[in-house]
Amino acid sequence: MVKLIHKVNILILGLGLFVFVCTGYTAEVLSWQDCVKETLVNNPDLIAAKEQVVQSVQDKNISVSNVLPDISAQLGAKRSESAGASEVNSFSYSVTGQQVLFDGFKSKLDIDSAGKTLTAAEYNYLVVSSNIRLNLKAAFSALLRAQELISLTEEISKRREQNLELVRARYEAGREHKGAVLTAEADAAQAEFEVAQAKRNLALVQQELTRILGRDKKTFIKVSGSFDIEEVVDANPNFEVLADDTAFLKELIAKKEAARFNYDAKKAEFFPTVYLNSSVSKTRSKWPVGDNDWSAGVTVSVPIFEGGNKISQTKKAQSQLQEALANERSGRDSVIYILEKTWKDFKDAIGLLIVKEKFLKAARERAMIANAQYSSGLVSFDDWVIIEDNLVSAKKSYLDTQENLLLAQSYWIQAKGGTLDYAKE
Repeated sequence: MVKLIHKVNILILGLGLFVFVCTGYTAEVLSWQDCVKETLVNNPDLIAAKEQVVQSVQDKNISVSNVLPDISAQLGAKRSESAGASEVNSFSYSVTGQQVLFDGFKSKLDIDSAGKTLTAAEYNYLVVSSNIRLNLKAAFSALLRAQELISLTEEISKRREQNLELVRARYEAGREHKGAVLTAEADAAQAEFEVAQAKRNLALVQQELTRILGRDKKTFIKVSGSFDIEEVVDANPNFEVLADDTAFLKELIAKKEAARFNYDAKKAEFFPTVYLNSSVSKTRSKWPVGDNDWSAGVTVSVPIFEGGNKISQTKKAQSQLQEALANERSGRDSVIYILEKTWKDFKDAIGLLIVKEKFLKAARERAMIANAQYSSGLVSFDDWVIIEDNLVSAKKSYLDTQENLLLAQSYWIQAKGGTLDYAKE
């Protein structure tokens, strides 16, 4: 039954490969820089963050427009007739203008608040870019590991088949028991299953990378690269200095300053507002209308009672300022902690890879010696299979540790605020 299942699995994989080749699909090979360039253009989250910056620019322009003159013009022509009277033509035009002379500096404060909001949106774009870089690197590393895992599982499966042939030969020669054969068959079956599992997993991680790249449809892609890292941290960084330079903290500071200007602007609404008004107009029964009528004057608007609206708006703005101050303080503490943690994890990952490499080297050497000893009958099956299992485990563990090191480096870069434009991998 087990052999039948193995044959069915092999048949399914073979048919899938046949369809893949016959339909003309070829995997697109992307480097890390290829992925970065495509993500910068197509990732929807990054596009949304960029549009938020555009909107903030227009909000600032709207605030600036409030201090500029407000000029409007009207031109009219009317023909009318009443009972017992002849038709009457009426032509008119008017140009009116209004300019704020003083509003308690509210307009300036609104402009300053909009400017800080724009700065916050620009830093938010960098934060989004940093988060996307982390996700992109994780997906890139996962696909790189998935590709390596297929090769590794195929290598393990081949070795398990060779071990099975060796055990069967010893069993047929009367030098091994039936339990050893069944154990070797089970190991070979598990190795075949892991090959199939690794190939199915490849499609899943391809989908995740495709999503982050911003592609509309899943495509068959592969990545080129290695698990080697360039950046190695030798000494303890100054986490407080690094924290002050992160886009996330700068965004919180900009939001705080925007809230402060907004609060001051709300308080300025209690001051009188002074306007300069002027107009030019004329109405006559024929065109051109002739000489102009004009007027100019100053208007003072004083808020007296508006149902408590301004008071509530001011208290709300004050609360928003206190919230922004608290967010800045909390955010700074959080950034410092994350920097320390990701740095520690990165250093641990570097050290762990060195240890795993030594374990893998030892496991290979032991397996080579044990294989020769088992063939000569100098070691029991139970001892030999334990050593073989240790080799398989060491290979998988080393591959996992390589991927974890890339991820640890990516988290460290993201904690520092590294964006998609970050120079190093």
